Amino acid sequence: MTHSGTFDPSQLITDGDAVLGIELGSTRIKATLIGPDHRPLASGSHGWENRQQDGIWTYPIDEVWTGLAACVADLSASVSADYGVQLRSVAAAGVSGMMHGYLVFDEADNLLVPFRTWRNNITGDASAALTSAFDFPIPQRWSIAHLYQAILNGEEHVPSVARMTTLAGYVHWKLTGEFVIGPDDASGMFPVDPATLAFHAGMVTTFDKLVADRGYPWRLSDVLPVIVPAGAAAGIITPDGARLLDPSGTLQSGPQMCAPEGDAGTGMVATNSVRARTGNVSAGTSVFAMVVLENPLKKTHTELDLVLTPDGSPVAMAHSNNCTSDFDAWMSVLGEAAGALGADADPGTVFARLMPLALEGEADAGGHVTIPYVSGEHVTGFTEGRPLFVRSSGAHFSLANFIRAHLFSALAAMRTGLEILTGEEDVHVDEIRGHGGFFKTPGVGQRIMAAATNARCGVMETAGEGGAWGMAILAAYMVRNDSSQSLPDYLDTVFAEAAGETVDPDTADVDGFNRYFARYQAVLDAERAAVANLE
Repeated sequence: MTHSGTFDPSQLITDGDAVLGIELGSTRIKATLIGPDHRPLASGSHGWENRQQDGIWTYPIDEVWTGLAACVADLSASVSADYGVQLRSVAAAGVSGMMHGYLVFDEADNLLVPFRTWRNNITGDASAALTSAFDFPIPQRWSIAHLYQAILNGEEHVPSVARMTTLAGYVHWKLTGEFVIGPDDASGMFPVDPATLAFHAGMVTTFDKLVADRGYPWRLSDVLPVIVPAGAAAGIITPDGARLLDPSGTLQSGPQMCAPEGDAGTGMVATNSVRARTGNVSAGTSVFAMVVLENPLKKTHTELDLVLTPDGSPVAMAHSNNCTSDFDAWMSVLGEAAGALGADADPGTVFARLMPLALEGEADAGGHVTIPYVSGEHVTGFTEGRPLFVRSSGAHFSLANFIRAHLFSALAAMRTGLEILTGEEDVHVDEIRGHGGFFKTPGVGQRIMAAATNARCGVMETAGEGGAWGMAILAAYMVRNDSSQSLPDYLDTVFAEAAGETVDPDTADVDGFNRYFARYQAVLDAERAAVANLE
């Protein structure tokens, strides 16, 4: 995707008029610089990985800053190589990150416990208790579930909690000094009232009553960040913040920042899916389908998250912790095998050549099934995972069926939540728009997604730009919108000339996925045995 050519990118960057978006994803930190036509000018990235520490999925907090600095350095190198200028300043910026999780600090801003990410399914008791108390679904990933579970566990750090935020909220706070958060990211911490765009007052009171007998020196409203909607300014990058992004001192302080957002919100923006009846699927390490609602849901469903768009519209999310991680591991092994045989085995080639084989497999993957649970899976009731592959003795064991089974299973847990949304709740969506690594190989992920959702699946040419690009658009909306345009209307102008491809669900694929899904559900008992018996 290239810029329109109606401006000089070198001069724009030199003048500090480009806009910067940063996203801290689960496997990569990415930065994207955009011009006035919203198209990317340059990008940078840095890879990182979560790890288990004392049974908790986490990222060391110092790696947030070394990773961000490496990402910005990579962006700056790209700018220098492509345009012959230095990246010294930007017109505006925004930061996004993995939603949910648990980051808590004391009065001196010391991190109290290692970052507990969205991947942890360790808050089942808290999730159930809060869902009952609020009559509102509180998933295990949400910050409030982590806090309440820490309370139930009697963890020593809880009385010292002075601030609680998300990964994006933490980075924004350190860059600007402002303890704020955007509506989408906030709605993964604690329920947000769409009418007021504040944390739900009645539920805040209910929570305070639940813990009143503990004698903590804080109330919930004391520790939560302030919500700032899309389009509003949320602070400036301070000198200390600029040095965190660029220890060399080249990047200057002063640019305005929009509110930090979650990766779900930037996914909605990057796919122009913030109007009612629009939906998108982000598929990579995890997978979630989001549908912007026309009306409230009829009842509480623990399988669904209720969150908000960055401008505050209600959204139902069907989320699965496990998507492509196990498939990626298998592709790595197959790449090793190819290399041992003397073939070209770089990862890009392996994916490009093997993924299309899924479309040649039997419609239901021919008696194979995989449970790709690298970690726990809340939708199906697992606190831990053990990746599992099984096949019936009479199955046609072929590479095509093997690949197809893995791609089907990457979406199977999410499908569990979607069935509730489209079935019990009769929610309608005109089109699912896909983005993320699952859709990188042309045509394959799109067709598999159409089969799993039984819905038209569109992938825009911008799908590969990802959340950093979506965050840059939110920052541009803050400084370039004249306040007369809503976010949906603004995005319509951004995407007015965007190209893409849409695939309708194929009847044979849909029927095949349904048969596969029944087999997947039947094999979950074997997964439970694996978790119980395999360390």
